[in-house]
Amino acid sequence: MPVAQRASHPERVQPRAAGPFEARGPVARLAAFHAEAQDTARLASLLGRSIHAAVALIAMGMGVLIFAGAISAENMAWSGFVLVGASAIALARRRTIKQPFERAALKSFSEDLNAIMALAGTAWGAGAFLAVPADAGIAAIVLFAAGACAVIALLLREHESSLHFLAPTAALASFACVLRPFPGGALAAALVLLACGAVAIIAVSAARWSARAHNSTELAALPFS
Repeated sequence: MPVAQRASHPERVQPRAAGPFEARGPVARLAAFHAEAQDTARLASLLGRSIHAAVALIAMGMGVLIFAGAISAENMAWSGFVLVGASAIALARRRTIKQPFERAALKSFSEDLNAIMALAGTAWGAGAFLAVPADAGIAAIVLFAAGACAVIALLLREHESSLHFLAPTAALASFACVLRPFPGGALAAALVLLACGAVAIIAVSAARWSARAHNSTELAALPFS
C-alpha cells in the first residue's frame, strides 16, 4: 500500500527561485533588442547617405578635371575609374533599398560598401598620377587627397567606410608626390599623410563621441536615472 499512498498523494514540487541570470534574462533580452534596433537604424541611415557620397565623387572628379584644364587620355581614364566607383555605390544602394529595414540586407550592404569605398579610394588616389597637373603646388595635392577624404567622411558619417576610402587615397597620393614628382616631393608626401591622418582621427573621434552622447541621452531618459 505504500506505493498506492504515494500515488494518491503525490509530492508537490516547490518552485525553484530564479537565479540572478534568469532574473536578468528579460532585461538582457530587451537590451539586446534595443542594440539591434539601434544598429539597424544606423545601417539604414548609412544606406540613405551613401548616394550623397556617390554624387560627391562625381562632382569632385569634375572639379579636378576643370582644375587640370587640358583634356588628356590619362585624366579621362581616371574619370572613368571614379565613375565606376560612384556607379558601384549607386547599384549597391539600389539593390538594398528594396528592403531597407531587413537587417541581413543592410549588413550585407555595409560590407559591400566597405569594399566599394576601398575601390573608390584607389580610383581617387590614382588621380594623383593621372589627373592632377604635375606642376600643382603642395596645397593642391593636399586638398586633392585630404579634402576628398574629409568630404566623404562628412557625408557618410561612418568611420569604417570612410577609412576604407581614406587609406588607398592617402597612400597613392603620397607615392605620387615622390614618384612623379610634385613640387615639394617628400615634404608634400608627409603633409598629405599628416592631413589624411588628421581626417581619420577626427572621423573616429566623432563616431565615438556621437555613440557616447547617444548612450548618455538614453540613460538620462530612463525612469530610475
